Amino acid sequence: MSTNAMHVAKTGLDAQQTRMQVIANNLANVNTTGFKRDRASFETLLYQTVRPAGAPTSEATQATSSFSIGTGVRVLSTEKTFTQGALMNTGNALDMAVDGQGFFQVLMPDGRIGYSRDGSFAVNAEGTLTTDSGYVLQPEMAIPQGALQIVVSGDGIVSVQMPGEVEMQEVGQITLASFVNPRGLDPIGENFLVETQASGPAVVAPPQTDGMGRLVQGSLEQSNVNVVQELVDMIETQRAYEVNSKSISASDEMMRFLSNKI
Repeated sequence: MSTNAMHVAKTGLDAQQTRMQVIANNLANVNTTGFKRDRASFETLLYQTVRPAGAPTSEATQATSSFSIGTGVRVLSTEKTFTQGALMNTGNALDMAVDGQGFFQVLMPDGRIGYSRDGSFAVNAEGTLTTDSGYVLQPEMAIPQGALQIVVSGDGIVSVQMPGEVEMQEVGQITLASFVNPRGLDPIGENFLVETQASGPAVVAPPQTDGMGRLVQGSLEQSNVNVVQELVDMIETQRAYEVNSKSISASDEMMRFLSNKI
């Protein structure tokens, strides 16, 4: 039986080790623009049922509860928490933040569309709006060379003021994407998520329509990681890891006692 206890404790060590890695990743990305914290979810492993509930205990009575022994725990999933991060004013005309629901759409080198809350954009040599890595924002739009002022409205309309002109010239419309199940998106690094069967297809619409959030020019969305909460979770995880480790030590002592006495 002690070996069974060791196995159960070992699954606990594995689970807490994974949770610690998730917490460490959250803390490592506390200053990553648009980062959404991850959370590890656990589930019990199969139970060994010695006697089921309702089993007869006499001719006229039945057991009111089962005699079942758990076999441990495992990490079921790691899911992202899509709560709104604080908006930080940068003063850069090409920095944009989504206040509410929605993701920016970016064409990645492999042809897939990446979805991100990171709105730090720049222009390439052709004047096209891109991410800092050079990936083109979708739908593609170009900023005319020599533009004196760039204005992005809350509903995603991009306008520029050219030399010698009083009226603003509209150059494009930024759209956002949303999903029925954003937790089903697959994180692939570089602040990008990609569509999966679990997330459902992307619903694309301009900001401030169909439930989409508004764009805030000159700001960036900060990570939604709460450092204090992560530190509390880290201490809790460390204590749980220590307790599981002590369970293995206790089981080993019990087996050593039996081997010395028998």
